[in-house]
Amino acid sequence: MVNAKNKKAAAAEDKTGNAEKKTLGITVKKSEDFSEWYTQAVAKAELADYTKVSGCLVLRPYGYAIWEKLVKEVDSRLKKMGVQNCYFPLFIPESLLKKEEQHVKGFAPEVAWVTHASDTKLDERLAVRPTSETIMYDSVSKWVRSWRDLPLKLNQWNNVVRWEFRHPTPFIRTREFLWCEGHTAFATKEEAEQEIQDIMALWKEITENCLALAGLPGRKSEAEKFAGAAASYSIEYFLPNGKAAQGPDAHFDGQNFAKAFEIKFLNKDGRHDYAWQNTWAITTRMIGLLVMTHGDDYGLVLPPKIAPIQVVIVPIIFEDSKKEVLAAAAKIKEELEKENIAAELDDRDTYTAGWKFNEWELKGVPVRIEVGPRDLKQKQAVLFRRDIRTKESAKLATTAVAVKKALDEIQRSLYQKSKRQLESNVVAVKNVSGIAAAAKNKKLAKGFFCGSAKCEERKKKQLCCLWKRRNCNVFWEGLLTLFLSLWLLYRKV
Repeated sequence: MVNAKNKKAAAAEDKTGNAEKKTLGITVKKSEDFSEWYTQAVAKAELADYTKVSGCLVLRPYGYAIWEKLVKEVDSRLKKMGVQNCYFPLFIPESLLKKEEQHVKGFAPEVAWVTHASDTKLDERLAVRPTSETIMYDSVSKWVRSWRDLPLKLNQWNNVVRWEFRHPTPFIRTREFLWCEGHTAFATKEEAEQEIQDIMALWKEITENCLALAGLPGRKSEAEKFAGAAASYSIEYFLPNGKAAQGPDAHFDGQNFAKAFEIKFLNKDGRHDYAWQNTWAITTRMIGLLVMTHGDDYGLVLPPKIAPIQVVIVPIIFEDSKKEVLAAAAKIKEELEKENIAAELDDRDTYTAGWKFNEWELKGVPVRIEVGPRDLKQKQAVLFRRDIRTKESAKLATTAVAVKKALDEIQRSLYQKSKRQLESNVVAVKNVSGIAAAAKNKKLAKGFFCGSAKCEERKKKQLCCLWKRRNCNVFWEGLLTLFLSLWLLYRKV
């Protein structure tokens, strides 16, 4: 039983919490203003913040903690594949960047250049790393002499700068971002192609099992492939606003860079040959896709496997039972940590329970545990699931067991929801008009494509002409191009 004094306090707390929610929470609906909703979700959940440099963000501790979790998951798997981490300079001499013709042509518009040191003009311009092929392969050409030096599997966890002039979007499109960039070299084409299969399988496993994101893996068209690659592969994601975005990728570079940088070796037959190379990456864009896909009108919804805090414990405190409630909350935290569950005890006395509820919902913590004097009398705690926003009771003695079960269910549920969203928004088409109709309805168009670059260009022009006759604006033309790219590329790896 709760006495009259406690009832009055609880009512006041609830009223305060509702009032606080109006200032703390998101002020627009995801379905009505997706862009503003996303901007607010990122900022108010304290994932990132803007700076004085346009297109360059601060990753706040909570946002960076998500990235650290992803890095840990990816890095451990790469090491099992024999990949070694390394680090190369941020600055690339212009002469190196120009060595591979298609590569420099693809990146030239986005390169930021260093031209001076203090007041002294440099003898040669230095590119601020847009990607590291050219600086790395100059060194690799010195290291590889024999087939015994291969395979060489290197990876960097670093930052890159691409000075785009399109509208920046936090995590999705910024001028500086974080990623891993893998660079590998093999003695045979077959080994290199097999690694592409392995890397794409790794990306699929990471994005589905850790990020709970369902995507479409496939090969990119000739016009959309990585500059300098022989073939490019990626996983593409459908977003709730009807658009699509690229996720992790892998590029089979063939011998293009090896020939440009003289990466030659003596093979087993005693003849000189050029190495076969791959590049691959996963970036901080995945945090943005995570937020866009799983988030709701209350803020983030984080899959347990990638959440920095999997469970938050919020004690419901009244002065006459404060000591007992805090002791019970601390014991729950201890039991959860024994099960390797990342738990946080929010015992701040400067905020109401209502405020805390809203704050942790905004940050997407998968499970919230509430425990108060009434719960202690009944030897139970209340579990709140962030994904479906429901509550259930659990015995204090078996709280950890109930939490583990809930976390597993949340992880599965979020992936299944993402998969349903993807599958329900892919439509089969037979012609250009079908693509246009799919794009108008904010769907992904799927159809057969011959693979010809000329055919691709012709279809894009037909789409633009078709929509110009219908007096559509540039936004829709850009969106159509995006969907056409998806239609073109999806041939299974």
